Amino acid sequence: MTDMNTGNDRQAGSAAPPDGPLSGCAALVTGASSGIGAATALALAREGADLALVARRTERLEDLAATLRKEGRSCAVLTADLQSAEQARQCVEDAAEQCGRLDVLVNNAGYVATGTVEESDPEAWERMIALNIEAVLHTSRQALPHLLRTASEGPRGVADLVNVSSVGGRVARPGNSVYSATKHAVGAFSEAMRQEVTARGVRVGLVEPGMTATEMTAGNRTATVARGMARVSWLHPEDIARAITFMVVQPAHAAVNEIMVRPTAQEH
Repeated sequence: MTDMNTGNDRQAGSAAPPDGPLSGCAALVTGASSGIGAATALALAREGADLALVARRTERLEDLAATLRKEGRSCAVLTADLQSAEQARQCVEDAAEQCGRLDVLVNNAGYVATGTVEESDPEAWERMIALNIEAVLHTSRQALPHLLRTASEGPRGVADLVNVSSVGGRVARPGNSVYSATKHAVGAFSEAMRQEVTARGVRVGLVEPGMTATEMTAGNRTATVARGMARVSWLHPEDIARAITFMVVQPAHAAVNEIMVRPTAQEH
């Protein structure tokens, strides 16, 4: 499931150069092979973090890892299908082992399939439930002991868990019912977990993107959701990566719990 090759990385757990607020920290990003995940990995690396990258497409991850290593970051590549609960849990343990610690988890992996309840494919429902909800549950639970340890013992005095949801988790629309249901669930889960661990120094954040140009939103299947809004006006993955990074680099006493980011042209 995992690729143990970390190239010419520093020894696991060794400190990164003091060149950013996340220097010496390790961040695990799921769905990192493209789109928001890849942009987030780059953004966190530029703040000083070392990375563990998770997705199914190993070649894409290796290309991104090569870029990060050229920028002086340590990077672990972890190939996993997060529809499997076992693989979702194991990728967290592999990340902590290879990086020597875990300071940040970004649950970004997801899947969208549109269609009315009457006409849509129940197999697509199952995939959305597995990736958008169940994977978040398993990675979050597995990561919490590591994040709590970092918050207690690490130099930042805090750790971060960020879940990428969607405006669809707030605004349900025809043709988007099951996807919206999964993202509503992520929002509820995030808020409850926030209350459970915030007093122990783990910040839980929820980022809700509007229409964003990624592989997942490519093609005609998003036409119902976009409601004719020109693709040129959609958000870019880097816009969402900035929001995630803004959450993570706050000082320990400040927690940004929720950010919704819409294109200026998006009304709902």
